[in-house]
Amino acid sequence: MSNTVTASALLTNAVGLHARPSVKLTQLAKSFGASVEIALEAGGPWIDAKSPVKVMRVKATKGATLHVRATGDDAAAAVAAVVDLVVRKFDEADAEAAHG
Repeated sequence: MSNTVTASALLTNAVGLHARPSVKLTQLAKSFGASVEIALEAGGPWIDAKSPVKVMRVKATKGATLHVRATGDDAAAAVAAVVDLVVRKFDEADAEAAHG
């Protein structure tokens, strides 16, 4: 019996879910045993967050709401980590601050 956990977060980083943020998201998702998926709508379509190509195809822009869903033993931790990454602007806020 595996549990499914869902959450959502607002994309506030300048480039949205572009190349670098996509790679960070997939690397993070791969660090969990749970299946991790993302979507731009609560009802889907859901995309495998462990696939860099599929994540980049989402083309989520700044201001979009990213929905996160994970199923498995560490689902809650996976969702929390992905939401935290989005809230932290994929750790790119420091780079933006340094330039501006």
